[in-house]
Amino acid sequence: MQGTPTSKASEAAHGTVFAKDADQLVCRPARYLLMALGWFNVALGVIGIFLPLMPTTVFLLIALWLFSKSSVRFQRWLYDHPKLGTTLRAWHAHGAIPTSAKLAALVMMCASWLIVTLVVADGWLLPSGLALVLVPIGAFIASRPGVPA
Repeated sequence: MQGTPTSKASEAAHGTVFAKDADQLVCRPARYLLMALGWFNVALGVIGIFLPLMPTTVFLLIALWLFSKSSVRFQRWLYDHPKLGTTLRAWHAHGAIPTSAKLAALVMMCASWLIVTLVVADGWLLPSGLALVLVPIGAFIASRPGVPA
């Protein structure tokens, strides 16, 4: 499958490794399912741009992975997109998360834990289990280099 000149240029500039031929990766029904899931995640990512409680980058990363298994064309489109692809390229090149996204994620995780602890949970088991999940995730997010949003 031949890419567009823009795609080839971005591939060279960003060191991106795109799947050579998605037809060989999975069977046709699986490709269509993966593409549909990819577009669903793109839609959730776009919704996340406007709703502060929805993450954007996570859904776009999932969509990029799904497209890498189903459609090289859509994978290149998303990666090279002037708005949606910016954080994907930063993640790919440097493992970076925009500082504003890091802050929002960490604040939302803390707020979620507080709500569960103070309002939902009857004992210590649920807050402790949630902390066991959220603390390593928060540490990973905090450890990533930041880029100005």
